[in-house]
Amino acid sequence: MPVTDLELGRRLKAAREASGLTQEEVAQKLGVSRPTVTQMELGNRPVTSIELERLAFLYGRDIREFVADEFEREDALAALFRVQPDMAQQESIVSSLRSCLALAREVTNLEALLELHRDTVAAVSYAVALPSSRWEAIQQGERAAEQERRRLGLGWAPVPSLAEILETQAVRTGVVDLPPEVSGLTINHPSVGIFIVVNKRHAPVRRRFSLAHEYAHVLFDRRLKGIVTRTQDRNELIEVRANSFAAAFLMPEDGVRHFVEFLGKGRASRSMAQVFDEESFVLAEGRMPPGSQDLQLYDVAHLAHYFGVSRMTALFRLRNLRLITKAEFESLRLVEEQGVGREMARLLALPDVEDGEDGVGFRHRVLNLGLEAFRRELITLAKLRELAHILSMSEPEVEALLERACHGDEGDKEVWTPEG
Repeated sequence: MPVTDLELGRRLKAAREASGLTQEEVAQKLGVSRPTVTQMELGNRPVTSIELERLAFLYGRDIREFVADEFEREDALAALFRVQPDMAQQESIVSSLRSCLALAREVTNLEALLELHRDTVAAVSYAVALPSSRWEAIQQGERAAEQERRRLGLGWAPVPSLAEILETQAVRTGVVDLPPEVSGLTINHPSVGIFIVVNKRHAPVRRRFSLAHEYAHVLFDRRLKGIVTRTQDRNELIEVRANSFAAAFLMPEDGVRHFVEFLGKGRASRSMAQVFDEESFVLAEGRMPPGSQDLQLYDVAHLAHYFGVSRMTALFRLRNLRLITKAEFESLRLVEEQGVGREMARLLALPDVEDGEDGVGFRHRVLNLGLEAFRRELITLAKLRELAHILSMSEPEVEALLERACHGDEGDKEVWTPEG
């Protein structure tokens, strides 16, 4: 049954209120008067297709939601803004998040057109009780990290691009300017699936840790529709668990111990062995030179670079694995906080972790699906161009993409021409 103007107006009003926008703000975005928006919401004025498309983007919705048989009053960001209401008032943040979510919806729609069912590759969920103490939270996080690395076939080697790994688990990622105290957020909504955003203002190694942290929320806290990770909430048990997961996922115990042994360290200063020949035994004792097993800041710098984490994260991991004493940890932490570690890494020619998590983590996915849908004539060339432009591709880049995509396909040359 077609949606009436009255029902469409009700849906537009519900979407606006869920987005935390006033009629005046919407009017300014559309370039119309506030009474015009009022009349739209009352169903007294028809809404043009162009206006509906702009309103859908403004409210973070798929335009088809407004004409579907069923309509959800709450959008993907509404639950998030309830947790962090101040964020909803920052226009640049809201705009960036809506752009990311718009692309996520495009991917979801393309997958539906191509009959790719994401539920067959959806991220797993760890059904464990909420932790009752910090210790239990840490144990849950470490156990899950070990299981997840095993499930993903990572062994104890460093984790490659997290954004690419998460995409294989049906988790989309984005990088957006967020408030300094917010390291990341996770959204779970039918229209976009599972979506993780990390703070573009933070250093690459911290963003990498944040991706792993938010992935823990995906695995443990799927029941929550929106989670914002803030500095002031670090003592909450689900945040302790997520931090524990991230550290163990990025720096697996066996991998850390192996690397420390590779440095010629990590062994006991004194060790004993007995050789038995079925009748008696021979006792042997070995001693390492004093101080030879002490980890130095340059060792920590190498370790952090190898696993793609911050030196401070590496220090805490070494302490938790009892590879350094409390006194050693405090001493190394002090010199790191004084900036010595950063200078040490520079002199050792250990560059910062490459910033491979910038922008939209599923950019390549959007283009790949778009090209395939166009090849099968499921979308028009105009729609493919729209997707490319949303990704900020220039016109020459779009033409080059089309030309190379049809390379060698003589039968379809006419379809793929820029004028097609």
